[in-house]
Amino acid sequence: MNQTILISTLLAALMLTACDKPTVVTVPAETIVVPGPAGPPGEAGATGDQGDPGVQGDTGDAGVDGAAGTGTTEIVVPPSDPNAPPSN
Repeated sequence: MNQTILISTLLAALMLTACDKPTVVTVPAETIVVPGPAGPPGEAGATGDQGDPGVQGDTGDAGVDGAAGTGTTEIVVPPSDPNAPPSN
């Protein structure tokens, strides 16, 4: 009986270790593509067609004459910007 227990224990140990094989996956190395030298230049493209010159527009109306001045000149100073740097 001792031999039967010993043999069954050895067989059980062999069966368990045979099933516990981890799978090793080897990932292939990443391929780096390096561009080659530039090729010869291509032929020049065809010249495009002449565009349509369009239609001439109408002449505008004449302006109105201004009123005669009074001879006084007024100078309007814009308000100062509070965020502007000081002038020297």
